[in-house]
Amino acid sequence: MQCVFVQIRCHPGQTYKVADQIYEREVASELYSTSGDFDLLAKLYIEDGKDIGKFINDNLLNIPGISRSLTTLTFKAF
Repeated sequence: MQCVFVQIRCHPGQTYKVADQIYEREVASELYSTSGDFDLLAKLYIEDGKDIGKFINDNLLNIPGISRSLTTLTFKAF
């Protein structure tokens, strides 16, 4: 499994609706509200061999209310 973090910026007033949709889709193992440039931080585990970009587009970024995202791939846990 590949661990991926996705930071999500939402349209004003949409953060809780977006978070609810992410929760209902069960794609994130953890989901946090954050301060700064992005509103949410999602931790995802994606099966090895899957197209990470397609997975994120098909399962996360098609949620209404998302304006931007930043994906960080991980390599090794210490």
